[in-house]
Amino acid sequence: MHDALEARRLDQFRVTSAVTTRWSDNDMYGHLNNAVYYELFDTAINSWLAQHASDAFERSVVIGVVAESACRFHADLSFPGVVTVGFRISRLGRSSVTYELGCFEGVDPAADAMASASGRWVHVYVGRDSKRPTPVPAPLRAVMASLT
Repeated sequence: MHDALEARRLDQFRVTSAVTTRWSDNDMYGHLNNAVYYELFDTAINSWLAQHASDAFERSVVIGVVAESACRFHADLSFPGVVTVGFRISRLGRSSVTYELGCFEGVDPAADAMASASGRWVHVYVGRDSKRPTPVPAPLRAVMASLT
């Protein structure tokens, strides 16, 4: 079994998106604050979900909540710049999905570029009102399965 947080190459991810860093992303040491990486992960995943979900988030009776997240840093990223966030689905369960992620420097990193940061993100799907685990909606599950 591999370590989900080891540095990965860009070509190991099925989905990528480029994000421009902001002045406020830097910390007092001149590199992206650690919390920003979690924002990048969240944005990449939820942007992809918004494109593929059958219902708008605000109307869905089933919602995904973050049950677990982690990040390992391998190299600095900073403003100004572009970060390419890549992800893949490493596990698709009945009511949860586990993503592996990487942040890469630049708008179009080489396929063999190594991640500056690696992440793990677990969404558990729950009923909006009950907050109890519920199966991943079938249309979304089908799209997610294409990334496993």
